[in-house]
Amino acid sequence: MLGDSRAAGGPFNAFCARCNSNSHRLHAAAVTGGTRAGRVGKDKRERRVAQSGSEGPLVAGVAGRYALALYELARDARQVDEVAKNLDTFGDLLRESADLRRLVKSPAFSAKEQTAAISALLDKAGITGLAANFIKLSAANRRLFALPDMMRAYREKVRESKGILRAEVRVAEKPSDAIVEEIKASLREVAKAEVEIDLQIDPSLIGGIVVKMGSRMVDASLRTKLNNIRLAMREAR
Repeated sequence: MLGDSRAAGGPFNAFCARCNSNSHRLHAAAVTGGTRAGRVGKDKRERRVAQSGSEGPLVAGVAGRYALALYELARDARQVDEVAKNLDTFGDLLRESADLRRLVKSPAFSAKEQTAAISALLDKAGITGLAANFIKLSAANRRLFALPDMMRAYREKVRESKGILRAEVRVAEKPSDAIVEEIKASLREVAKAEVEIDLQIDPSLIGGIVVKMGSRMVDASLRTKLNNIRLAMREAR
């Protein structure tokens, strides 16, 4: 199946060449992982971290190296936005399918099985080009478990290159498109820059909104207001 992905054309070969060129030895480390014995042990450690649901330094390091290699290739090919769109499409599939998440995270599947299943899914979803070959390469090199972090790292690199700030916005229920645009406009005014929001629905907030942008955070949730009232009442006893 890896042979099939190579046959997909120049983009895949270009990515591999970039990862293995003298000027990109750091990226090559993400692909080769050192000696086989060291690679097996590292694979197991990285996979344990990924399965725990947290982004540890091992996974973050792999994600950063792969994402940077992909970004540089996409930039050189002037396909940064196209790759981002295809990765977002795959991200949507990942969120919607528990079976796909299991395929990505579980060590029970071999690289061959993962690559075959992922290739079929990519074809069905219409995900092609650099993004598709990148995902196949991740599967072939037993790094599929780190793919969600790779995609996040790629998006962060794109935002950074465009001077776009990221804001995490949590609300109790899904807001209308008009409210989302109002939130974006308010954040742009405060940041004096373009802002991309990561909208998260958190019913435990009860109501209101929590916004985190860089080192700044505003918590205007009803839950926090109620907690503050409870605390004030305790202190007043």
